Amino acid sequence: MGEMALDRAARLEAAVERDGPTCIWCGRALSGQVTPTTEHVVPRVKGGPSWLENEVAACRRCNAERGHTAPVEWLEECLRRGWPADEARLARILTQLAEAIAVRGGQRRARPYLESQLRRLRRRGGLAA
Repeated sequence: MGEMALDRAARLEAAVERDGPTCIWCGRALSGQVTPTTEHVVPRVKGGPSWLENEVAACRRCNAERGHTAPVEWLEECLRRGWPADEARLARILTQLAEAIAVRGGQRRARPYLESQLRRLRRRGGLAA
């Protein structure tokens, strides 16, 4: 629960440490040339919290291009572009976010959006039923 108190830079550092130093969407190594950014998997405009469970590291290009596109829709677009988007990482993050919301409560706006994304991942075969 202490993760909620982390500032944005600390959450980015924790996400890179948790997931590795690559962009979730295009797979590029995050470095001085490829700047890492905090990417909200469930967008803030859809009620996504600024919790570590809802954040991954993404390169600035992917974060900007994705905008408010749904995570599974953007995953599919990345794969169409030939990028090695990390579907397993996305599934893990969405599942952990659902678990965190179940424990912490709240996030009324994010819940239906998150559930729809988890269903969509299941249909893709990227998440066990």
